[in-house]
Amino acid sequence: MTTKLENKMKIVYCIAAVHNSGGMERVLANKANYLAAMGHEVIVITTDQAERLPFFHFDNRIKFFDLGINYFEEVDSKLLNKIISYVGKQSRHKRRLEKLLAELKADIVISMFDQDVSFLSKINDGSKKLLEIHFSRFKKLQYDRSGLIGLIDKYRSSKDLKLAKRYDQFVVLTEEDRHYWTGVDNVNVIPNANSFETSEVAQLKGKRAIAIGRLDYQKGFDNLITIWSEVNRDNPEWRLDIFGDGPLKNDLLTQIIHSGLGDIVKIHSAVKNIETELLKSSMIVMTSRYEGFGMVLIEAQTCGVPLVAFACKCGPRDIIKDGENGFLIEEGDESMMVKRINELINNPELRIEMGKKAKEMSNEFKMEKIMSEWTTLFDGLINRRS
Repeated sequence: MTTKLENKMKIVYCIAAVHNSGGMERVLANKANYLAAMGHEVIVITTDQAERLPFFHFDNRIKFFDLGINYFEEVDSKLLNKIISYVGKQSRHKRRLEKLLAELKADIVISMFDQDVSFLSKINDGSKKLLEIHFSRFKKLQYDRSGLIGLIDKYRSSKDLKLAKRYDQFVVLTEEDRHYWTGVDNVNVIPNANSFETSEVAQLKGKRAIAIGRLDYQKGFDNLITIWSEVNRDNPEWRLDIFGDGPLKNDLLTQIIHSGLGDIVKIHSAVKNIETELLKSSMIVMTSRYEGFGMVLIEAQTCGVPLVAFACKCGPRDIIKDGENGFLIEEGDESMMVKRINELINNPELRIEMGKKAKEMSNEFKMEKIMSEWTTLFDGLINRRS
């Protein structure tokens, strides 16, 4: 339950859009709704919403403004055209955001490390500026791209350090990630909160594993399908259900068919109430190449579901205690991933034991606890200003 406060704040979040079903959008909706219920005035400013409805529910007291920049219009253009277009859009973005913030007169303005990150801290509207990141420090380098694009990735990654220092406070999601921001002394660690609470727990009896996330390179579902081919040899009766949407859907469907897993591995569209699917599962598997946190892991914990994940940067190391609430596997060790999944499949008692521990550890991520850390941070900034 939320507790209303006497000292109300006007809090602005800046994000590209909220029509996607991603973890960052879900986390924003949860935080914004909580703050609005406390009595704070919450505003969300987008650049690429384009009149589309939010995927997740937002409290009707929350106000939305879209600046109409539409950065993603150029996603399929040639590199030079992208650069020229980006420069112009950055200029328009800064002007429009400056004008809007001058009118809003907010107490706190938060960048979610999106297209505004390079200039928001310089806008002199009287508000305190916060920066929060939902990816790991080295996210821009995870693709290991070569040539000019690779050089741009390295430049932007090095620039991130300088940008983070410009903000009044910088918030990362994990202790692991904090250590990668060398020389940045304004870092706070505030993890994501459970996106829902439930008294129910998964029975862990069904022969079904679940994986959740956007169908893109980051989530590594191509590797998961390869892994499940090995699992299927010893446990052909077990199913894998993947929930998500994204650009690699057709590629993944083709891989499933070519692997002979058409009746075993299914891809389903993203759902708003993932709790229902988690409660019907016996384990969650994450094969991400990188994460900012691993929101689906704490959601699974809330339902008492054992966790199996690669120890990618960053997130799983802060959530999984290997051998207690699940298994943490070194990045890329697919044979160990197969072994651990089979271990959970063949040992129902271990699933139940890990599920109980997961439910217990989910208390560390309760919404009230996490949002108390945020409001304490906000209050400290406001008091420092006054």
